[in-house]
Amino acid sequence: MITIGLTTWKEHPALIQNVQRDVTLPEYAAVLPVVELDTPFYGIPRASTVANWQKEVPEKFQFILKANKLMTKHDYGKEEASDEERQQAFTEYRRMVRPLVSAHQLKTVLFQFPPFFQRTTENLQWLFEIRDQMADLPIAVEFRDPSWYDPALTDDLMRYLAGLNMTHVIVDEPHRLNDGVPFVAKVADDRLALMRLHGRNEQGWFNRGKDWRGVRTLYKYSDEELAAFAATVSELSTQVREVCVIFNNNSGRDAAPNALALRDLLHLSWQGLGPQQMSLF
Repeated sequence: MITIGLTTWKEHPALIQNVQRDVTLPEYAAVLPVVELDTPFYGIPRASTVANWQKEVPEKFQFILKANKLMTKHDYGKEEASDEERQQAFTEYRRMVRPLVSAHQLKTVLFQFPPFFQRTTENLQWLFEIRDQMADLPIAVEFRDPSWYDPALTDDLMRYLAGLNMTHVIVDEPHRLNDGVPFVAKVADDRLALMRLHGRNEQGWFNRGKDWRGVRTLYKYSDEELAAFAATVSELSTQVREVCVIFNNNSGRDAAPNALALRDLLHLSWQGLGPQQMSLF
């Protein structure tokens, strides 16, 4: 099975013909079967907020939710949270996702780690602790430092993630020798392969000026690049139960057109995209 989605639902007017306004969640869910939300990264939503999301989507629609910043240690080097605060974040997060888990509407929790989260013994241990804290919830991990992708150690990493029942996030983004990560289409968990496509705007990605956040994902994938992704997705689909592709190249509102183009390349429809109910481990 193959699913395709976008980051947030509001900022994709291309999903609706002749519209240049924010898209509603029901409108989005009529076109694509999964959405990724970063809301929990900044503050864990109330259960009532999650319940409102659920009321606006079909029962087979699914959510990818980012882990809270205390769970990914984005606070390191700043005013670091105490162990108790970090523990509380995990506790509140588990409580928040319960309704989604019960309804089979949580595809995965995305742990997108900061660029300074390098491959160290301490951080490998933190992955183990994350699994312990999250119990049997589905987890996907996205690394942003190239130390995780030493060619001699990548297979070991996949085995480690497999042992923790974690999905390896396959990332497409600008990268250099010591900055950014390469596109590594390797699978750790045979239930889900997750691809996140940030675009290839090297100038905007690495030059952190005042408008950096607004231009870093300013990129439109070409027909040739989308065809290459389609080939990768098709290959991955022979290895896993589901391949999910999330487009995040949206500074210029290109994510939705690219997602729809990939959908057409793969000859998918809403019915074909509809997620099956994944069993928890």
